[in-house]
Amino acid sequence: MSLIPRSLKRGFEASLTPLVDVLIARKVSPNTITGIGTLVLVGAGVAYGSGAVRIGGLLLLVSGVLDMLDGRIARARGETTAFGAFLDSTLDRIGESALLGGITVYFMRGGVPVAWEVPAVVVALIALSAGLTVSYARARAEGLQLECKVGLTQRAERILGLGVPALFFGAGPNGFLLLTLVAILAATGSITVWQRIAHVHRITRAVPSRRVTRIGRVTPKLAQYLGKGPSGDG
Repeated sequence: MSLIPRSLKRGFEASLTPLVDVLIARKVSPNTITGIGTLVLVGAGVAYGSGAVRIGGLLLLVSGVLDMLDGRIARARGETTAFGAFLDSTLDRIGESALLGGITVYFMRGGVPVAWEVPAVVVALIALSAGLTVSYARARAEGLQLECKVGLTQRAERILGLGVPALFFGAGPNGFLLLTLVAILAATGSITVWQRIAHVHRITRAVPSRRVTRIGRVTPKLAQYLGKGPSGDG
């Protein structure tokens, strides 16, 4: 389940094709795009933290576009490597931490009334934890050869849900619009975590009788995980 219609996603991806072609022609590395996207996302966190909420929203949306570009370029050039996937995932987490960290700083520096400061910080930290756990749950499942793209909100929803309102309306009166957006991220992110846990639990229970139709080939690592528990990494 996704809050963004698939047709809308496909249409936006198609609109990026000319830019993708230019970057490919100039031989821009997908990892370079990934690095620039992370710097832009960190910049969004700094903007939020300094009170420039509209600029933060704009930079957040730009980082989302760059996040789409690196994957498109890698696939078009046949450069989808294990390191590239690792780098993309790792830098995404760094950028997301900087973003929510900046919003937390904004709340602590008077972005909301004093009476709301502590609740706002708590909500921002929950949103940060939920966002990181959503991504980790998918990465951990896919490391075990399990498909895990389910959930109410994925990265695109989080970027648009926070970036678009901030760009057009800023933080809102007394910061309550931004606080509301972060609270929605915290709630939907927490729901998504449980959805992914339930999804993986359901398909792993089906492994003995439905290995091929549900999750594909059972790798040695997955067999170890199912038979002896987690191997300890991650």
